[in-house]
Amino acid sequence: MKVLITGAATGIGRSCARVFASKGYDVVINYNKSQAEAIALQKELSSEFTGEIAVYQADITDSCQVEQMFAQVGDVDVLVNNSAIAQQKLFTDITDDEWNKMINTNLSGAFYCARSSARGMIRKQSGAIINISSMWGICGASCEVHYSAAKAGIIGLTKSLARELGLSGIRVNCVAPGFIDTKMNQNVDSRAIQDIVDNTPLARVGTPEDVANVVYFLASRQSSFITGQVITVDGGFLMK
Repeated sequence: MKVLITGAATGIGRSCARVFASKGYDVVINYNKSQAEAIALQKELSSEFTGEIAVYQADITDSCQVEQMFAQVGDVDVLVNNSAIAQQKLFTDITDDEWNKMINTNLSGAFYCARSSARGMIRKQSGAIINISSMWGICGASCEVHYSAAKAGIIGLTKSLARELGLSGIRVNCVAPGFIDTKMNQNVDSRAIQDIVDNTPLARVGTPEDVANVVYFLASRQSSFITGQVITVDGGFLMK
């Protein structure tokens, strides 16, 4: 079994790579700029687990690079669309370039990767695609309009693909993390973090491993009758 994880060098993607490797998968670690982290992760996982661990550099906002990546990697059994960027900024201050970069990275990239991976899955009549959204894609976040819009688009992409690809034996699901302790969130104000924790029933921030375990479940046979779903991993934040 082979999984390709976009943005797998750090954060949630890194934890996903570790979980899949621990389950015997061949893992393709996609990265764009984090070469040192990707190579270090490859060496780490190769020393601990028996599956083949590969790294592949590709900018997922470029559909040609995505096509080349899948042509080189070959068919995958599981795709995890994890790669993303974030930015906090007043709506009225978001530039056209910032909007386009956010949409291209967080939504268009997932579309390109899903399109490329689905061809092989359709031939084999099996496969799983797991898209990483965000709780802000469900409820929206102030000063993160472009991020929230892109992550809401991921949810729409998931539900549409689940309907279209279901008859080909392909399951498509979405994980919507809450506030997770990753490099992406290092610049968030401590008071804002505390406010989130105070409004989270489990009273803590999440870990990348919390998300990775759910991603693996959605790829496994134990979720064989689950598709088109959005699973929140947010400590109960959206329950209120």
